[in-house]
Amino acid sequence: MSLPQKLLVFGATGQVARELAKLRPGATCLGRDRADLADPAACAAAIRASGATAVINAAAHTAVDRAEAEEALATLVNGAAPTAMARECAALGIPFVQISTDYVFDGSGLDRWQPGDATGPLGAYGRSKLAGEAGVRAAGGSHAILRTSWVFSAHGANFVKTMLRLGASRDSLTVVADQIGGPTPARDIAAALLAMTDTLLANPVASGTYHFAGAPDVSWADFAREIFAQAGMATTVTDIPASDYPTPARRPGNSRLDCASLTETFGIPRPDWRVGLAGVLTELGAKP
Repeated sequence: MSLPQKLLVFGATGQVARELAKLRPGATCLGRDRADLADPAACAAAIRASGATAVINAAAHTAVDRAEAEEALATLVNGAAPTAMARECAALGIPFVQISTDYVFDGSGLDRWQPGDATGPLGAYGRSKLAGEAGVRAAGGSHAILRTSWVFSAHGANFVKTMLRLGASRDSLTVVADQIGGPTPARDIAAALLAMTDTLLANPVASGTYHFAGAPDVSWADFAREIFAQAGMATTVTDIPASDYPTPARRPGNSRLDCASLTETFGIPRPDWRVGLAGVLTELGAKP
C-alpha cells in the first residue's frame, strides 16, 4: 500500500500529534502558531496551500471541564474547524481523518458502544465533538472518524502522569471506580490513524466512523493500581464513586467501545494498554 505523498497534520504539541510526528517524520505538523482552529477559514486555507494528499486533524479543545464555561469556543474549535477542513479535503479529493471521543455517548448501560449507536453527550465537550463529526460526514468526502478514550502518553497532561505525580508524595489515593473504559496509548492511536489514512488513499469506500480503545476495559481505580504496580510504587488505591469527586463536566459512566469494525475494515486490533503503559513509564524514566 502506498504511503501519503504529503501528509498534513493539524496539531504539534498534543499527545497524538507528537506520536504522529515520530511515526511519520515526513509529515507537516501545524501548531497553533501556524493554524489556529479558532479560525476555521484559515485552517481550510492551510490545506489548500499545503499541497497535501491526506489530512489528519489531531488538534482539539480537550479541556473537558473548561469547555462547560466556554462552549462557544469549544464548538468553534471542535465543530466548525474540522467541518471546514473536511469540506476543503472533499473539494480537493483527498482523505480527511478526524479524532473523536467516547464523550459523544451518554455513558449509560454496560454494553460496549457500537459506532452506529445513538449519541447523547452529557456536556459541552461531547456536544462540540459531535458537531465536528456531523460536519465531517456532511462534507461528503473520503473520511474516517476515530472515536477513542482515556488517552495517555509521556507527553502533556494525562491520567498516568497525574497518578505518578500524586503517588510520589502520597501513600494512598482515592480514585473513581464506577467509570469504566479502555485506556489508550497515544502512540497506538497515531499508528491507527496512519494506517487508516493510507487505506483511505487506496480505498475511499473505507470511509466511516470507527472506535479504537485499549484492552482490557477497566475502572480508573484499577488503571491507577496498574500504574503504581508497574512503576514499583507502594501507593494504595481506595475505590470511590464518581459522586464523591464532583467536576464541572459530567463524565460517562460507561466508556466501553466496540472496536470490531476497525479490526474488520483496517486490520487494526485493540492494543493491550498495559504494554503501552510499560513503554510510557520507560520513556518517563519511571520503571523500577
